[in-house]
Amino acid sequence: MSLVLELKNISKSYNGNPVLKGISFALQKGEVRAVIGENGAGKSTLMNIIFGMPVIHQSGGFEGECLIDGHVVNFQKPQHAMAAGLGMVHQEFMLIPGLKVSENIKLNREPLSSKSFNRFLPGKLKVIDNEQIHKDSLKALQKVGMDLDPDQLIKGLSVGHLQFIEIAREVDHQNLKVLVFDEPTAVLTESEASQLLNTIRHLAKDLGIAVLFISHRLDEVKEIADTVTVLRDGELIGNYRCEDLDKKEMARLMVGRAVNIRRDQEQESPNARQNIMTLKNFSVRMPGENLQDIDLEIKQGEILGIGGLAGQGKLGLANGIAGLMPASGNVIFEGQAFSLNDPKQALQNGLGFLSEDRKQTGLLLDESITHNICFTASHVLGRFQNRFGLFDQKQGKEWAQKMIKDFDIRCTGPEQHTRRLSGGNQQKVCLARVITANPKLLFVSEPTRGVDIGAKKIILDFLRSLNQQGVTVVLTSSELSELRVLCDRIAIVASGKISEILLPEDSDERFGLAMAA
Repeated sequence: MSLVLELKNISKSYNGNPVLKGISFALQKGEVRAVIGENGAGKSTLMNIIFGMPVIHQSGGFEGECLIDGHVVNFQKPQHAMAAGLGMVHQEFMLIPGLKVSENIKLNREPLSSKSFNRFLPGKLKVIDNEQIHKDSLKALQKVGMDLDPDQLIKGLSVGHLQFIEIAREVDHQNLKVLVFDEPTAVLTESEASQLLNTIRHLAKDLGIAVLFISHRLDEVKEIADTVTVLRDGELIGNYRCEDLDKKEMARLMVGRAVNIRRDQEQESPNARQNIMTLKNFSVRMPGENLQDIDLEIKQGEILGIGGLAGQGKLGLANGIAGLMPASGNVIFEGQAFSLNDPKQALQNGLGFLSEDRKQTGLLLDESITHNICFTASHVLGRFQNRFGLFDQKQGKEWAQKMIKDFDIRCTGPEQHTRRLSGGNQQKVCLARVITANPKLLFVSEPTRGVDIGAKKIILDFLRSLNQQGVTVVLTSSELSELRVLCDRIAIVASGKISEILLPEDSDERFGLAMAA
């Protein structure tokens, strides 16, 4: 098999801080190589170098060599990388909702045809060939196993469909040699993730495309990868054959220590506790996540899980209670009527909310870590303020430094902008902001989406610790294993209703039937 991509001693620094230190590996035609490491290990920087992202050249370039088909390259723009046969499926979708599926797949690569409009205009004019666009898009969708109408609008499609359309767009490239997947299953259900892994296997083995697979889900790495590259703190820990590593060894290599996430079996039955919140005929209007007339009791001091398939309504509960989406019904919180559709009052009453969308709702990306962590407590609750009612920088910075230490936030300091942090470290900042407001009842949605196993353990252990200190937690997650590790009870949402409330030890069959309503 021939080498299509080779990296030799790749190093990169930002403002004198090394983020990559001599990374080397080679990728063969048809090979699936997983690149794993904690958030902040350097995976994103490495991909930015391969694709010639502007941030690399604007910050002094890099050291080492990148070779495509044996030739040294140093792409100055992503377009140059794509022209050389590289493609990337991003963790966050890059699709335009108002365009058709076919228009997104062929965007900026539309085929043209020559047409004569009338006998008074000499020659022919070049126009977009919509018929060819339809044919090419249909062929690309078939390659990734999707039975989807190319003329359908992107808006309204499920996240699973969107992910496969992203892949189809890359597969449509004529000379595709290397395809990078960045956390491709982070927003998918288990069945969609399984279908995606089958698609990746087909692209590599049947079409000969080399694949770089970046994921924190080690069970998927074990299933799909031929080889594994492990990064830690910007250094290459090693290149391995996947068959030589089990998941525990992968986790240990990533974080430099054994990682054990397990359930504490000796927990008080939640049914013996009083209600902290009661919902009656509660409904939420949230695009793709509507809830309809649900009744639910949340027990004081429990960790209640909210699970279900994508688009069935599980995300609507927290967003409706927090006041971010229109909600109706009767809600009692600590024996008092709870006002819906009022985010500020919800926070003042002791409600905490960590959104599933950290970049749009959870973070001030162009503000410092300090301001992000202290924002809610300062602006809504009046903390971290001096006698003039202004934000006290000293108090805020001291608290932020404590949170950075407690959550192991990998950063240059409390003044660093959150935009410059890795996804996992951004998520830790979000959680630090929420708990800084001292909530009595905390709604947490997808807290470990897109984070590595080390960060996942920190987040889950902290939620457990917070709960042991008396905070009631409602955890919404697409990962059933995560819910079963942490929660006392798990409410499964299907078709906008709670189909069943289960215990973590209930059978897989019961969970499957509940998800299917």
